[in-house]
Amino acid sequence: MIKKTIENFSLAQISASGQCFRMDEEADGSFRIIAGDKLLTARQEGKEVEFDCSEDAFEGFWRNYFDLDEDYGKFIAAVDKNDAFLANAVKKGSGIRILKQDLWEMIVSFLISQQNNITRIKRCINNISEKYGEEMTAENGMKYYAFPMPEAMADLPEDALMECNLGYRSKYVVRTSKLVASGDFKLDELPKLGYEEARERLLGLYGVGKKVAECICLFSLHHIDAFPIDTHIKQVLDREYAGSFPLERYAGFAGVMQQYIFFNELEK
Repeated sequence: MIKKTIENFSLAQISASGQCFRMDEEADGSFRIIAGDKLLTARQEGKEVEFDCSEDAFEGFWRNYFDLDEDYGKFIAAVDKNDAFLANAVKKGSGIRILKQDLWEMIVSFLISQQNNITRIKRCINNISEKYGEEMTAENGMKYYAFPMPEAMADLPEDALMECNLGYRSKYVVRTSKLVASGDFKLDELPKLGYEEARERLLGLYGVGKKVAECICLFSLHHIDAFPIDTHIKQVLDREYAGSFPLERYAGFAGVMQQYIFFNELEK
């Protein structure tokens, strides 16, 4: 068990922020997080957070996953004090951090996210993990399923994942699995690219549009200048910013502001 005192960090807010789909609150108030093939149980009271893992696991994976070396206070301090809407959104969601998630998992997750809600996305990901992911056993004996590798879905018929409730998105995931498994699309090249080049490369995948590419850039490649615009964000921009967010003011970390705004809208 690892105990840390962390500023600007909330498991509850991160879980509800729409950036991860395998992080769930349990009946006892703890959070169960599955990332790729790893499982973590974490609990929080105020700024005190308990991570149920070894020091090696925390330092080797979870510290980076939660972006704990970044000072989010500097992002919060940079908010325009004359922007009452954004200041309020930041106040409500000040515990959000941009997770550094697995690239393959984020590609599939946001392919599934199209025209979908968070509850159904979580169900879809759970379904494909149970059917095509490897069964794992945690140190405490808990069973769980790793996120499926591309090879596990590459040879499926394009409609096979409909039985996992993916609907028309099944063909997106199967086709992308084939490309990655065959080596025609090289995942390991994307982290080496800049934001705009990575986004363009992602747009070449079947089913990936601008919003999905921006989400992958933000939530996996950690290009925190990415600013995904979905229906919720579009409504805010039209209502609060005459259709255009002041990206230049928040250059280099606009994606952090996007998450505060998105969380604020979901909480409404």
